Amino acid sequence: MIRRTVSAASLCILLSVIALADGGKLEAIGPFTGEGAPDSLKNALEAQGQRVMLSDGSVVCELWMRKAVPARAKTDVAGAVYTAIQDSAVVGVITFPKGGTDFRGQAIKPGAYVLRYALHPTDGNHMGISPIRDFLLLVPVGGDPNVDAQFKFEELTKLSTKASGTNHPAPLSLVSVEGKSVFPSVFENEHGHLGFAAKLKTTAGEMPIAFIVKGVAEQ
Repeated sequence: MIRRTVSAASLCILLSVIALADGGKLEAIGPFTGEGAPDSLKNALEAQGQRVMLSDGSVVCELWMRKAVPARAKTDVAGAVYTAIQDSAVVGVITFPKGGTDFRGQAIKPGAYVLRYALHPTDGNHMGISPIRDFLLLVPVGGDPNVDAQFKFEELTKLSTKASGTNHPAPLSLVSVEGKSVFPSVFENEHGHLGFAAKLKTTAGEMPIAFIVKGVAEQ
């Protein structure tokens, strides 16, 4: 009886804060209320978000996933994993309370950013950045007023330069969910990158997704 009581108490703790060995932890938080964000974006997000923290308690970012991400029939594309997500679709919102960096190492100012799906072309500008071609591009919430808007790749990358403040878009690298069984959760990969994994709700059903929230491409 005592062992069962302890196990139940431990389970409650795990449900509120999911710890990661050597990496960090997740904490459930309330709805996204970012200043300057359109109501249509706020209404499109799940009511509960996740705060990603390092093991010392410092906050890396906060995340809210979209309630129903536009989906399409998955296609086989060389080097791509998440082709069931519609091009340029809003996947969620991320905030960096103290600023951060994108996967290219570009500085990202403190604030809130829309995460839009993009499939990078196989050209010399993107080769070697990531083992897969799928990325999430950051766009400041104030510069992305229509959550249902669709963009061509060139249009989206131009929008994303508003997040980086450079001539390059601001990407977060999508990675494989292979070997991950807990959602949502945080993880550390072999390169020391901190990642976030979740079950993404789409118009075609749930799908697991994972991406790097802290870490720079090996170049």
